[in-house]
Amino acid sequence: FTGIFAYLNYKVPRTRKEIFETLIKGLQRLEYRGYDSAGIAVDGDCDKDCEKDGHIVLFRNQGKVKGLEEELQKQEDLDVEKEFESHFGIAHTRWATHGVPNAVNSHPHRSDKSNEFVVVHNGIITNYNDLKKFLESKGYEFESETDTEVIPKLIKYVYDNEEYEDIGFSTLVKRVIEQLEGAFALVFKSSHFPGEAIATRRGSPLLIGVHSKHKLSTDQIPILYQTRKLINNKVSLNLLGNNTNACKKTRKIETESSTCLYPIGEEKTVEFYFASDASAVIEHTNQVIFLEDDDVAAVAEGQLSIHRVERSVGGVTSRAIQTLQMELQQIMKGNFKAFMQKEIFEQPESVFNTMRGRVNFQSNRDYLEFELVLLGGLKDHLKEIKRCRRLILIGCGTSYHAGMATRQVLEELTELPVMVELASDFLDRSTPVFRDDVCFFISQSGETADTLMALRYCKSRGALSVGVTNTVGSSISRETDCGVHINAGPEIGVASTKAYTSQFVSLIMFGLMMSEDRISMQQRRKEIICGLHSLPDLIKEVLSLDEKIQQLAHELFQHKSLLVMGRGYHYATCLEGALKIKEITYMHSEGILAGELKHGPLALIDKLMPVIMVVMRDPCYNKCQNALQQVTARQGRPIILCSKDDQESMKFAYKTIAIPHSVDCLQGILSVIPLQLLSFHLAVLRGYDVDFPRNLAKSVTVE
Repeated sequence: FTGIFAYLNYKVPRTRKEIFETLIKGLQRLEYRGYDSAGIAVDGDCDKDCEKDGHIVLFRNQGKVKGLEEELQKQEDLDVEKEFESHFGIAHTRWATHGVPNAVNSHPHRSDKSNEFVVVHNGIITNYNDLKKFLESKGYEFESETDTEVIPKLIKYVYDNEEYEDIGFSTLVKRVIEQLEGAFALVFKSSHFPGEAIATRRGSPLLIGVHSKHKLSTDQIPILYQTRKLINNKVSLNLLGNNTNACKKTRKIETESSTCLYPIGEEKTVEFYFASDASAVIEHTNQVIFLEDDDVAAVAEGQLSIHRVERSVGGVTSRAIQTLQMELQQIMKGNFKAFMQKEIFEQPESVFNTMRGRVNFQSNRDYLEFELVLLGGLKDHLKEIKRCRRLILIGCGTSYHAGMATRQVLEELTELPVMVELASDFLDRSTPVFRDDVCFFISQSGETADTLMALRYCKSRGALSVGVTNTVGSSISRETDCGVHINAGPEIGVASTKAYTSQFVSLIMFGLMMSEDRISMQQRRKEIICGLHSLPDLIKEVLSLDEKIQQLAHELFQHKSLLVMGRGYHYATCLEGALKIKEITYMHSEGILAGELKHGPLALIDKLMPVIMVVMRDPCYNKCQNALQQVTARQGRPIILCSKDDQESMKFAYKTIAIPHSVDCLQGILSVIPLQLLSFHLAVLRGYDVDFPRNLAKSVTVE
């Protein structure tokens, strides 16, 4: 369910070699999402066995995109210098969910050996077994173990059994997706509809980039709705105010057409890019359309139209062209060895960008002003939030840890009960949610499947929903009532780093905004805001410890296990640090609440077990000192992460990582960074791919 990229050039001549290069480059931009195989589909050459140009050839390969590129360079059956005035090619990187990684299970998948229909798919089709049994009963043979293969075979079945000869490509796709259950982003190509592209999504992200040297006909693409009508006791689809080939029929009077996006001008040259992530299209264009669930986007003869069977929620009647703010250099490694390393070192800037324009650091600090913090996305709902009876923070993995890290200070500032929930467990328990609850949905990508399902569950029960995401146009950012964009910039590494600290800061800012009118809180708010002001500089100071942490990694990388202990504000630091170590080093690592040490984990302690203990000068300091002495009494050799001035803790340390002191509720941002650096260096020393850890993907769009 990882990477989709497709490219359609209309009246823009491109050689097959250039098309290959564009598709391969698109896949390389998506490699950070994690994958185990890759493939592309393009038009073949006409020979004695084919009736016309337009038949499709597939290239699929287990392993990296580089291997697929090498295979394309070796092949001699196709003329790579052949030029296409118009052409549509699709590409995909797959991460195995159904069936082992191999060429046959790779995408694109095909309808038959003639490749009449091919499709690339992100997501999971949950009813594929039923569809597969039905298609097998009709004589269709399957070659892969995947759930995706039912889709091209189902569209061929609908095509072969359609009573009308002039059925359009988009109508075929609509009839197919009505039979699909689960999550999907799909892009279709067919030899029956050469030069046409169909893209659709449900629960998995998909966008379309548009590039033309001509002015476009509109920046708001009207949606073509459809209704069902019963004809001769059979259900058929009919367009309201248009039909499937509407764009073709209105081509002669384009100035009167209001249903399609097309370039205005005599040449009408245009290029379309279909992708599951904006990072794949940004080098080509910054003009994009984000598809909504159940949208069916069709491109024919250089014109884009968007279709739906039913009206979308809220009565939205168009899709807007949006301008991406991302820049290409933001997704390049620069001088760093890996994206993860680059993103760790970007945290002074990413944290500052999260606060930019939201925290007023210029106020006279001798005067207690009220509106020092303003989150524009929450401003209109602030009164409603203040009237709620509890806050529920919902996320998965690192996003869950961001909620854990800020729960204590949110309880203090809002004086409300705060629940922090793992999205999957929250759904498993069918947790009671009420109309006077406010639910936060935290997700870097904004597409995390479990978090998205929890959002829909809470909305159905009338709760106010707040999104905390890093991706404009994502499902969570669109479906929540209000939200905070964390502004961390593109995060490519699978193991999240800068998104965690920006989520952390965003939730702190929310707490400050909630307490702005409480006189009793003003001194505490002032202390935290001053801490936020100095945070970027303190992060730079922590990053200067990189060489020392690398030396520590040399002592630890051959161990099989590593414990991380802390309590209070730093329990979340331990969980997040342990998760980073697990994700990219494949060592066993466990975040332990120091208060639970005597209730089991103490049995693990001996002179051979590496233990990192987070001991900071905060309300839990004395309790952490007790835990530290228990560890050393059992011959433990603790590596202590503490404040620079904490000589007391350093006396018990085998090794020390001393970091600058900040406000207690912000200290977790500083204490997690050494653990991020340590996990990076451990992974490098163990010889692993830091950015693409095995079995993991960046955006988890399935349960």
